[in-house]
Amino acid sequence: MKDHIFFLSAVFCFWFATYIYTPVFGVYLQKIGFSYSIIGIILGSYGITQIILRLPLGILSDLLQGLRKQLLIFGFFMALVSSLLLIYFHSFVPILAARLLAGVTASMWVMATILYSQYFNTNRASQAMGTMQFLTVSAQFISMAICGYLVNAFGWKFPFWVGAVASVIGIFFAWNIKEIKQNDSGQPLKLLHLIKATLSIPNLKIITFLCLIAHAVLFITIFGFSPIYAAHLGIDEKAFVWVTCAFFIPHACSSLSLVFIKINMTYNKWILGSCFCITAIFLIIVPYSKSLASLCLLHAIVGLALGFIFPLLLSQVVQISSGELKMSAMGFYQSFYALGIFLGPMIAGKIAGSIGLNDVFYFTGIISMIAAVLVVFRAVGIGYSKDVNN
Repeated sequence: MKDHIFFLSAVFCFWFATYIYTPVFGVYLQKIGFSYSIIGIILGSYGITQIILRLPLGILSDLLQGLRKQLLIFGFFMALVSSLLLIYFHSFVPILAARLLAGVTASMWVMATILYSQYFNTNRASQAMGTMQFLTVSAQFISMAICGYLVNAFGWKFPFWVGAVASVIGIFFAWNIKEIKQNDSGQPLKLLHLIKATLSIPNLKIITFLCLIAHAVLFITIFGFSPIYAAHLGIDEKAFVWVTCAFFIPHACSSLSLVFIKINMTYNKWILGSCFCITAIFLIIVPYSKSLASLCLLHAIVGLALGFIFPLLLSQVVQISSGELKMSAMGFYQSFYALGIFLGPMIAGKIAGSIGLNDVFYFTGIISMIAAVLVVFRAVGIGYSKDVNN
């Protein structure tokens, strides 16, 4: 029980340290004088280091068996440095560096999932991942819910200080977690063969591209320009909590419902297509919302739809990859969907700066509709079990 408490406390701190300032970060950057284009670059930079690191970390996970705990601790240290840079610097380069380091922290998540899965028997792996997902959503939701109040009460820098403290506490918990040693299989790692086999997995590329779009939507909206749009409407920072709650409560509920409700895999394709279509429609309506209530309603529906999309796509990756390829497939999946975290906000920033803030949501709606079309007409294998060895 003590080992589980320490580990789950580390998981909570892991995401809390990174997301405590996220809801108001775009507004903060605007207040200190950055243009929409620069804001988009800074917001998107969070995905660059994830693109670089997640694929090799996934593929080389077996070789890193003795370093997983140390890498997780290193992730917390990078979160601490990131927070300190945001506290003490106001110029472009240090702030960009801070977000790149936050991306390094997020890249170490694969280490946490592997370490915690070893606390369970193989037949309870879903319970382990369900627990991790619950802690992840909880930490993100709580941190984002209180962020506006912290800024309103203590100033713009205070969330960065909270992130720094959470990083230090996280280092303590991560340092004291119990690492379960596994027997080395003794099999040599055939890296080139592993990469080729991973790239040949049926439907992995299309599933990853769909998740890329979903993450682009997520980081353009609630993690990016939705708070900026709320501020543009004259909504006070402490009221951002309502937009955050409106998005994350349905988002969490729809994700967690899939843990308890077993959906026939053959319906995945149509659920995904419908959710992307719903996301597109309601994002396009966002520029016509002129009140906090209407903005919350629209984000609630978008959050609900995305809450189904992410776990369904993840389950497809697990389903289509064989045992020896699961980690490398997950590394590929996580690395390339991080392109959406990078490119989405960057392109949205360019659009906001050159055309207008409203067009950011039109653009996001369009790419969501493209995803819906791809699901229905191109992703022919989604929802059906594949034996990748045949």
